[in-house]
Amino acid sequence: MTDGKLFYTIGEVANMFNVNTSLIRFWEKEFDIIKPQKNKKGNRLFTKKDIDNFHIIFHLVKEKGYTLEGAKNKLKSGAQPFQESTKENLEVIKSLENVKAFLLSLKEEL
Repeated sequence: MTDGKLFYTIGEVANMFNVNTSLIRFWEKEFDIIKPQKNKKGNRLFTKKDIDNFHIIFHLVKEKGYTLEGAKNKLKSGAQPFQESTKENLEVIKSLENVKAFLLSLKEEL
């Protein structure tokens, strides 16, 4: 997400997480922290903040194995400290993935 875009389509968000667009729409309905804007056609436009929130939800549900209710409760209980530590963890994961991608591209050049 270093392309400087202000808004991302539902297809772009689905590709970021390697999920179907239907899951993105479902999580939008289930979680209050996802609030995409809509253009005149009614297409969803997600901001960086929405994508950060998707990262948190994806981490809880897909990586940690929380149920949707468990993820909702986790987001509501102790919201600020939890969200801050989760965001920090996600930043570390993103950095490590970038390093891994760089090292793999370097390996292929050899």
